Amino acid sequence: MTTEADASSGGAPSSGAAPAPSVVIEVVTDVTAEVVDAVARLIPQLSSTAPAPTRDELSAIVTSPGATLFVSRLEAPERPIVGTLTLIIYRIPTGLHAVIEDVVVDEAARGAGCGAALVAAALDRAGAAGVRNIDLSSRPSREAANRLYLRMGFEGRETNLYRYRHG
Repeated sequence: MTTEADASSGGAPSSGAAPAPSVVIEVVTDVTAEVVDAVARLIPQLSSTAPAPTRDELSAIVTSPGATLFVSRLEAPERPIVGTLTLIIYRIPTGLHAVIEDVVVDEAARGAGCGAALVAAALDRAGAAGVRNIDLSSRPSREAANRLYLRMGFEGRETNLYRYRHG
């Protein structure tokens, strides 16, 4: 699946500026060397402690019935992958739920609408599956990402998020 989004949805260029490039969103169905390399380049920009996933780990995500791995590209001659997002849809006793995880856009491509296009594609996929509520979390230090999520209609929730670490 490939969808195109107008990059101006992530912030229109100022008057007189060159038009922003189009953003192309793809659902990963085949884990190629390009995908492995791009994710390995992007994950350190998201987390300094998480290792980049292996090809087998990415394949497990792509073949999982509840997971969708999206990538973004800027419409340019070389069209490299510049962003990624994982959508997880799962059923629990209270209904069908979804969570957006590991959203990252390459520092060099930030501000071009890639993050907004990735999130919009995930919201569309979740909505088409019948999900009513989609959750995501973001560290407060990621100010631009948090502004984006609020602009896109996400609401902060009063909750306690807990993490347990094995080992």
